[in-house]
Amino acid sequence: MNIHQEVNELKGEIVALRRDFHMYPEIGFEEYRTAEVVTKYLTECGMEVKRVAKTGVVGLLRGKETGKTILLRADMDALPVEELNDVPYKSKNQGKMHACGHDGHMAMLLGAAKVLSTHKNQFKGNVKFVFQPNEEVTGAMDMIDAGVLADPKVDAAFGIHLWSPLKSGQIGLANGPVMAANEEFEITILGKPGHTSAPQEGVDPIIIASTIIQTLQSIQTRETDVLTPTSIVFGRIKGGTARNIVTEKVEMGGTIRFLYENEESGKKELLGKVERLVKGICAAMRAEYEIKFIPSNPAVMNHPEIVELVRVSVKETYGNEGTIVPYMCMGGDDFAYFTQKVPSTYCFLGIGSKDKGSNYPHHHPRFDIDEDILAYGTEVHIRTALRFLNR
Repeated sequence: MNIHQEVNELKGEIVALRRDFHMYPEIGFEEYRTAEVVTKYLTECGMEVKRVAKTGVVGLLRGKETGKTILLRADMDALPVEELNDVPYKSKNQGKMHACGHDGHMAMLLGAAKVLSTHKNQFKGNVKFVFQPNEEVTGAMDMIDAGVLADPKVDAAFGIHLWSPLKSGQIGLANGPVMAANEEFEITILGKPGHTSAPQEGVDPIIIASTIIQTLQSIQTRETDVLTPTSIVFGRIKGGTARNIVTEKVEMGGTIRFLYENEESGKKELLGKVERLVKGICAAMRAEYEIKFIPSNPAVMNHPEIVELVRVSVKETYGNEGTIVPYMCMGGDDFAYFTQKVPSTYCFLGIGSKDKGSNYPHHHPRFDIDEDILAYGTEVHIRTALRFLNR
């Protein structure tokens, strides 16, 4: 079995799959066309295929004899972003775009499925190819609740994220936490409306909101150990109807990201600090408030044993372990829920290339990938699965 040669022969097909997904992006739990393409492809590979969690797809490939089961995962959803790239495969769905690399993730995993399906007599156990919807809003939990880790029981999980912050050819791989836990929040400041000519007669929620935004930053710099990554960022603020009216309320939203040794107790303490400051500021400035914390992802935790399997797979694929860099970031991913259930590893394949225009950040309207990396990712999937099942 010459994995490198077989993947290279599929390279054009993998790129074509990626471009097709890119042209027809669908957001979370609306991936109907995407799921149909994936289902058809896996079925033609001779797999047992079923739909899970509305638009999710699972393909099961059984080896020559009973053994363990590894789950390989790709996310499917796009983002509500209007694409600005002028490329032949530009999004045809207005206001939607694969701006995070999920199109490439699916293409790589389908390529791996095709190669492994032709060699099912060369491994024992099973490979579950999981195409997960709604990663941006924790769709992994829906698949887990639907039983994706059972029948047959999953013993390990592996995923790849194409990653523009890393240069093309680099691989981010490390033990332990590699992506941050993430808690989202919504805050509403309730003031008293009035005329801007007599602001003392009202309670201005806009100036209160600005005070909260500024003051919450002190949690990161004055209330948290500088060696403990913590990030509080406001991504949305809405208030006011006219330039000469003291508005009645301001609505704000954002994210709290953290990497703590004890995640649950650390989160409880951190959220308590946020509400303490919001409550105190509103009380001091005569306003009421409402606050809602919205659980998102826990931290992605890489298992040392699976990391070492992946490290060997990467070395065999790239031919140089020196391209591996110990990497962690404050981004979040719901692959974290798989890492809580079974030994897992998530690695980052660098796609950043200024010459190819693939160095824009994720979620940017000009985000694109270095398509030469797709074959590498496909091969890493294949080698990791074989190494785990045949060791």
